[in-house]
Amino acid sequence: MPRVEKLSVIMPVFNERDTIEDIIKRVLDVDLPMELIVVDDCSSDGSHALLHGLAERNPEIQLVRHARNRGKGAAIRTGLEHVSGDVVVIQDADLEYDPADYPKLLEPIREGRADVVYGSRFLGEERREFKPSHAVANRFLTLLSNLVTGLDLSDMETCYKMFRSELLVGARFVSERFGIEPELTAYFARSGARISEVPIAYSGRDYAAGKKIGVKDGLEAIFAILKFNLLPSRRPK
Repeated sequence: MPRVEKLSVIMPVFNERDTIEDIIKRVLDVDLPMELIVVDDCSSDGSHALLHGLAERNPEIQLVRHARNRGKGAAIRTGLEHVSGDVVVIQDADLEYDPADYPKLLEPIREGRADVVYGSRFLGEERREFKPSHAVANRFLTLLSNLVTGLDLSDMETCYKMFRSELLVGARFVSERFGIEPELTAYFARSGARISEVPIAYSGRDYAAGKKIGVKDGLEAIFAILKFNLLPSRRPK
């Protein structure tokens, strides 16, 4: 079985002052050897001051800051440049996803059954809170992605993508915003990686609570799905 010495958690952050301390505590409470790479995407709400204090008190945290706001995809790409663990997982900075699910995500990789594991919000009987419109949009994007990748995923847009870091050696990603989800999926599909899914808990928030994904991002995701799978110049190397 593949050994996992350390988990690298990449956390993009943009204006999450109200949740950042709680989510970082939840991540660090997980009983796994890890590093937490926090990429502050030029927050303007005081998040960076909180993050700076947390990084000073917790040696597991690496804090990186963008000089200007660039988007989730750019923050993930920056985080990937600092990874030193055997396995990587992406963690949003709000409280929608529960880090207590890390061991469940890691199990198929540790057992040698998968190279990549997606945490699905649509499998199993886990605790879930979804706006119907968000659920429909996510299912549509997953179906479209499956049609062009040949995969059989239930939740392509999930934040929880865990993968062996060696899969990304030599990879170059270009998405600045939420196109990173289909771009990563296209890359994993074309690389021949073994992809598994496990059910996870999910507590979705709405726009009043700070959700940042809207109709424009959905259209961007559709374009990204087609671009990274059908245009030769944009196919993952």
